[in-house]
Amino acid sequence: MTLVTDAPAEVGAVQAYTATLIIRRFDPDVDAEPYWQDFDVEVYSTDRVLDALHKIKWEQDGSLTFRRSCAHGICGSDAMRINGKNRLACKTLIKDLDISKPIYVEAIKGLPLEKDLIVDMEPFFESYRSINPFLMATSKPEKGKERVQSVVARERFDDTTKCILCAACTSSCPVFWTDGQYFGPAAIVNAHRFIFDDRDEGAQVRLDILNDKEGVWRCRTTFNCSEACPRGIQVTQAIAEVKQAILRGKP
Repeated sequence: MTLVTDAPAEVGAVQAYTATLIIRRFDPDVDAEPYWQDFDVEVYSTDRVLDALHKIKWEQDGSLTFRRSCAHGICGSDAMRINGKNRLACKTLIKDLDISKPIYVEAIKGLPLEKDLIVDMEPFFESYRSINPFLMATSKPEKGKERVQSVVARERFDDTTKCILCAACTSSCPVFWTDGQYFGPAAIVNAHRFIFDDRDEGAQVRLDILNDKEGVWRCRTTFNCSEACPRGIQVTQAIAEVKQAILRGKP
């Protein structure tokens, strides 16, 4: 990445760089195998990797394909591997990367590659749906009332409510890469969110689903998932708490 120094920079001015992005490309209609392609693009220190991808698509190669939506780290659409780590392109600032080296960008691992930076998310969402990610309750709240919950009860599962289903945690898991049947961290995190919700009555149903050889017991506690989560969820801890609930019952 080269600093553009045609004119003296003012103190506090935003610096411009010529960045090299090396992107793993794949078009199933023409390519037998994925390949790497270099792009040089002018970016600013305040730009994110998503901004650089936009410039490449809009100014150099309109065929470059990737997902994005809100561009504010909420929708989870633009999860990809950047310099070997799962990140959201919209949250990864150019200035936070090593500007002396090229930036490598590729699709997340463990899910079928469709085109360029896009993978088929259906296996991921199938696991998510299988743990019943919704409130299960036979009782009804009082007429005209909401289901009351204390602040302390809400805090019990607050961390796992932050999941945006980006698949960064699941696709960073070595077990998920090699075992297509494993539920994966994101599904377990979303099960945790309801298992420990005192308004829900389906905890045992979810615990029975996850008490399987392809459930929580496939986790090898590598902490890849926690490191990859763009929302800072303690994923490995949540998985451990679900294991404890299976062994000892819901506290």
